[in-house]
Amino acid sequence: MKMRTLLLGAAAAFAMAPAAMAERGSDGEVRIIYWQAPSIMNPFLSGGTKDVQASSLVIEPLARFDETGKMVPWLVEDIPTVDNGGVSEDLKSVTWTIRDDVKWSDGSQFTSADVKFTAEYCMNPDMGCAQRTKFEGVESVEAPDPRTVVVNFAKPTPVPYLPFVGAESPIIQKAQFEDCTGAKAPECTEENFHPVGTGPFVVTDFRPNDVIQMEANQHYRDPDKPAFATVTFKGGGDAAAAGRAVMETGEYDYAWNLQLAPDVIKQMEEAGKGVAISGFGTLVERIMVNNTNPDPSLPDGERAVVRPHPVLKDKAVRKALSMAIDRPLLVEIGYGQAGKVTCNLVPAPEAFNSDTFDCSTQDIEGAKALLEEAGWVDSDGDGVREKDGLELSFTYQTSTNAVRQDFQALIKQWWGEIGVETELRNIDASVFFGGDPGSPDTFQKFYADLEMYANLFPGTDPQAYLGNYLCDKAPTPESQWQGENVSRFCDEEYDALHAKLTETAGIEKRAEIAKQLNDMLIEAGTLIPLVHRGRLSAKSNTLGGVVLNTWDSELWNAADWYRKDM
Repeated sequence: MKMRTLLLGAAAAFAMAPAAMAERGSDGEVRIIYWQAPSIMNPFLSGGTKDVQASSLVIEPLARFDETGKMVPWLVEDIPTVDNGGVSEDLKSVTWTIRDDVKWSDGSQFTSADVKFTAEYCMNPDMGCAQRTKFEGVESVEAPDPRTVVVNFAKPTPVPYLPFVGAESPIIQKAQFEDCTGAKAPECTEENFHPVGTGPFVVTDFRPNDVIQMEANQHYRDPDKPAFATVTFKGGGDAAAAGRAVMETGEYDYAWNLQLAPDVIKQMEEAGKGVAISGFGTLVERIMVNNTNPDPSLPDGERAVVRPHPVLKDKAVRKALSMAIDRPLLVEIGYGQAGKVTCNLVPAPEAFNSDTFDCSTQDIEGAKALLEEAGWVDSDGDGVREKDGLELSFTYQTSTNAVRQDFQALIKQWWGEIGVETELRNIDASVFFGGDPGSPDTFQKFYADLEMYANLFPGTDPQAYLGNYLCDKAPTPESQWQGENVSRFCDEEYDALHAKLTETAGIEKRAEIAKQLNDMLIEAGTLIPLVHRGRLSAKSNTLGGVVLNTWDSELWNAADWYRKDM
């Protein structure tokens, strides 16, 4: 299906008034607030969702996922398949044909050379690309002519749509970034803050962890879009303030990721300025368990890198921590109808949702018995279990957020009941999810025993997401602390099974292997799933064209947003 046809169909579905998009920039300013402030506009240097989504207004992938999870062409003419000749019969190559009307925001032509460069940029071993998993198995990327891109895989690849698909794998301009490769990539401040893009907007001013100013891209491929001339993208604060700014005061038009209690959302909506919007995708709130030792007394290069965790290496401890948690209560107080209990890393699509584990019932007594059996006892009566001179005493960190702090308090209480001492830390979200390799407080550096956050995977196939737990994906000093394997989990059997997934065709067989991989992670206790979260955001009553997308960037169709008359 051609992109123009898709856009026309989308316009009909969104019921846009014909005059709403009559002229680029005719609707003035749109104001967006993300309480987790973006710290960079280059998703290859940050795994933080807020950075990926902010940059999606500027830089785009070849294809992306719509609000139903269906893959749709974006900068290309169609989605390549075996049937249309775009995917080779041996499944070892995929060919994309770029649209002829795509230009960079500086007016230059977007070509296959930019796509080829993007792959080489992320695949550079000296860089530590945050999205390296998207290029797993890629042998080479060719640009035989300006509009043709050929991705070659080392072996048959049944799902060849990881590179250049979705907000986490956009295209960056070769001319701008060609001197910013390898270890130099994080040093290119101007490029990383002001990328040249093909999207509807262009950055005019970027203040890390604060505010981004953008204006309409005058070279955007649809001459009537975007309707908004400028964007103010405010970051920081908290979810409650962001929700009030849209639904109570009307100061902003769109607020992302409102982790607020159901009664709080209802009260805000009663002000009449805006409404909450929600949808379920693959987002899971979880506790990550550090497989390495984060002790600050360890020398640089060893802390949270190579040494096994002295206490959490005990599987009984990891399992007891999970057993002590009352997940239904967490859902009730934190998310209401926008949450579900989950025992899995991959809760959706349904075909990939394992039913192996049942974690829906809290079991304090069972957790105590498990620890006793493993030799963890409170011998001195201080309420904290110990063994071989080591105590069950952990640092548990997360981002600053009312719901997460409520979760922390409850979980600390439950863990205390089984003899576990917990020190709580909360870190400003802009720092916690930032990509600064010098910061000790990022979730990827993981200088704590346990940490809580949520993330998801774009699209409907979890291959790349499950690939985040491969041994070689752990963040290290050599990778500038980039890497998706935050828990530092490493299992050769897991790696081998994932390799099998990459060469397996057919949804049923792929789902079977994906469930096995999920189960290996849960059984090992490398993470503790808590809540399958619906995405909850808010929009102004005067903002039209918004279609909440849980499978890609929430800002995926910002070019279609417009101001409604009230």
